[in-house]
Amino acid sequence: MKHLPELYDEPLEAFLIWLKDAGYTSYTQKSYLSDVREFLDRLSGKPLDQVKKLHVVSYLTSVREKGVSDTTRNRKHASINCFFKALSELELLDHNPAAGIKKSKTEKNRLPVFLDEQGLERFLQHIGGKYKTRNIAIFLLMGYMGLRVGEVHALNLADFNPDQKTLSVLGKGRKWRGIPIPEAVLPYLETAVDKRLSPWRSKEEAMFISQKGKRLSIRCIQQIAAETFDRFQTGVPDSRKIAYSSHKLRHSFATMLLRRGADLRTVQELLGHSSIQTTTVYTHITNREKEEAMAKLELSVRI
Repeated sequence: MKHLPELYDEPLEAFLIWLKDAGYTSYTQKSYLSDVREFLDRLSGKPLDQVKKLHVVSYLTSVREKGVSDTTRNRKHASINCFFKALSELELLDHNPAAGIKKSKTEKNRLPVFLDEQGLERFLQHIGGKYKTRNIAIFLLMGYMGLRVGEVHALNLADFNPDQKTLSVLGKGRKWRGIPIPEAVLPYLETAVDKRLSPWRSKEEAMFISQKGKRLSIRCIQQIAAETFDRFQTGVPDSRKIAYSSHKLRHSFATMLLRRGADLRTVQELLGHSSIQTTTVYTHITNREKEEAMAKLELSVRI
């Protein structure tokens, strides 16, 4: 990692304190700091109170010219915007040069990747290994309760109420939401808690523990999902393999609910979306459903 000029030491330290106080996960802290350090390196020692919107746009343009996706470009913008927002709130700066910059347009109409109910069941059947009980519970939480990978990582034992059959989830923006636990999921979650690995620290509250005795990391959950999806697609030609990931289980949950007639606002609450517009991405229609709709139209035609 490049060594930055000393004048950025205090702002970076303040930003880290702000991120921790706001409840961002260690994974997000690391990601945001990496993006911000890259931006500061481009400033070549320019004092932050002299940074203008032009400097931010210039940096974002340069990363796009290097070939990064619009999604990555928008993430870097979000990191920088968060950085200056933090410094403003901590009264180290009186302006935010990253505010008001437009996001890059991403492929809004691209269908989200998801598994149907049969596919989700087959995926779960490919979970194996020494920690199968723990991993099944993790992926049930994502595929049948819609949790984000970061939310699974952050779960504590106290968040699980087996008597009331509810789970308290700390989502984005430090917002809590209560999720009813489906009857089919409850016994797997109870078993995972009963067989929870012994933590290295006696006061560790994490629901899911790694083999090293620490809170199971986001990266580890993603890796377990990737390995399971590899087994799930064994025998499928490379050209036909789908880019599944742990987050696609959440897509599957949302799609399954909506196809069963769940109200969009209810799905929004269960997913923890701040805007219902984010939830509407799951109201996609498959080719099969289009064909069925057209078949009904043809049957109604009588000439």
